[in-house]
Amino acid sequence: MKNHYCVIMSGGIGSRFWPASRSSYPKQFLDFFGTGRSLIQQTFDRIKKIVPVENIFVVTNQRYNELTLEQLPELKPEQILLEPCRRNTAPCIAYAAHHIHAINPNASMVVAPSDHLILKEDEFLNSLSNGLDFVSKHDVLLTLGIKPNRPETGYGYIQASHQSLDGFTKVKAFTEKPNLELAKVFLESGDFYW
Repeated sequence: MKNHYCVIMSGGIGSRFWPASRSSYPKQFLDFFGTGRSLIQQTFDRIKKIVPVENIFVVTNQRYNELTLEQLPELKPEQILLEPCRRNTAPCIAYAAHHIHAINPNASMVVAPSDHLILKEDEFLNSLSNGLDFVSKHDVLLTLGIKPNRPETGYGYIQASHQSLDGFTKVKAFTEKPNLELAKVFLESGDFYW
């Protein structure tokens, strides 16, 4: 477990949930479900069950540094990685991966959005643990996907190949936010995941 790390992406400004979410206090810092815990706190609580707290990092921007430390008091300031500018997912992950690799070249890293609702937490954590074990033995990237239940144009799709290794299926292709017609084809094929 000492080589297991997690990056929680928390740079979003929450514009889709306006007016509840505002750029000064975006959705990841809100308690949407009346649990007494914000989305980022729920993500942190979930991840620390399988990753040591000292190996959890949050990538956000300067504007949310204090709010992140306030909501996640178990983290040290050096565990908050401040993006020099917002550039979306890939640069955020690259920035965090570079930082973690400098600390531990043998690290296996989970990347988690700060604002996901996970209903089947035990299954999710089991999948993450299995994934971390797999990538620590194989030099691969791994992504989790869920079977779509409707054609959706707002999500990216992962096409599974028919090749597998130790129970994990290789990815054939990624398609980012297809049009409705293509999303219907993906759903009907049964080969695609979100």
